[in-house]
Amino acid sequence: MNLPRSYDAIVLGAGAAGLLFAATARGKRVLVLEHNNAPGKKILISGGGRANFTNIHAKADNYISQNPHFAKSALAQFTARDFVEFIERGQIPWHEKKLGQLFCDNSARDLLNLLLREAEGAGAELILNAREIRVRHSKGHFLVDSSAGQFQSAALVVATGGLSISKLGATGFGYQLARQFGLRIVEPRPALVPLLLGGDESYWTKLAGLSAEVIARAGKKQFAEKMLFTHRGLSGPAILQASSYLNPGDRLEINLLAAHKAPLFEPLIRSGMPRDERALRAILYAVLPQRLADALLARHQGYSNAALGAFENDLRRWTLHPTGDEGFEKAEVTAGGVDTRDLDSRTLMAGSVPGLFFIGEVVDVTGQLGGFNFQWAWSSAVAAARSL
Repeated sequence: MNLPRSYDAIVLGAGAAGLLFAATARGKRVLVLEHNNAPGKKILISGGGRANFTNIHAKADNYISQNPHFAKSALAQFTARDFVEFIERGQIPWHEKKLGQLFCDNSARDLLNLLLREAEGAGAELILNAREIRVRHSKGHFLVDSSAGQFQSAALVVATGGLSISKLGATGFGYQLARQFGLRIVEPRPALVPLLLGGDESYWTKLAGLSAEVIARAGKKQFAEKMLFTHRGLSGPAILQASSYLNPGDRLEINLLAAHKAPLFEPLIRSGMPRDERALRAILYAVLPQRLADALLARHQGYSNAALGAFENDLRRWTLHPTGDEGFEKAEVTAGGVDTRDLDSRTLMAGSVPGLFFIGEVVDVTGQLGGFNFQWAWSSAVAAARSL
């Protein structure tokens, strides 16, 4: 009987977190097992194919977790600036697009190739198509059986990601492993996901394809970016951001006049001009896309001062009641995951199982849109690798 091949650490998952862990754990024998036929599939589609690889403003406030302070330690150990230096050492040109979002100039493939080169340079081994993985823990070692063979190590690093975008191979295996070892799970849910409108509010889906600059509010959070109407509801950066903070039954509030601070109908009220639909349309066309203005006017009645005041208030606090979201298949990330109460914030190691680490999206730390989730992958991976 062949003995299992032995390593210092076995990493499950060759995505962003898993590959940077392998690249960072220099001097250690590291094996990366990936169940897909290629590494980094999610990296390649990120940022429109150019990888929004970090955000220079990344801090714990940009993340959702049952423990809002948990991300602080890892983010401090390896910052956005540290990753930019990593990119620059790899001679990958980059640019800031907006709001601190950093992208590769050319292609996300450049980023993936750099991670693979660095992991290989650190001596890590990568095995693809490693399926039917089963893990046991005995006498301080993890025994990993798979279709690719049997392996053992003193450390097991779970970097399997979340449930979002199943067509790229996303599974709940990381949560299954956590439960196997007695760790708790915060119920996973789609995040950064388009929202659905139903009932009377499905009226707005006729505007599919139209976008507008808005401020979307969910609870105490608000996001000033674009909103996009879809055939099923709403999307666009502002809506994706807000979706992560909405619970079932919550209302979504949208300021359609985000760029117009002055009272909208004041000129009409003061001028003494005729107040009719034509006058309102001229004012709305100046500040809103015409199709949106027409749809809003079709539902408005009255031209008195009070009616105009109420109309403007509705435009600044347009309230909708999403009936749900488009699910994990359209979600950019997964919220929830391995409960941070069961992990050390400095090392990402499970407190009850020495040598068992969870990094990246599988953990209950979810970033806002704009490079924050990549930065959590980098920071958590480096924190774990440095603790080996």
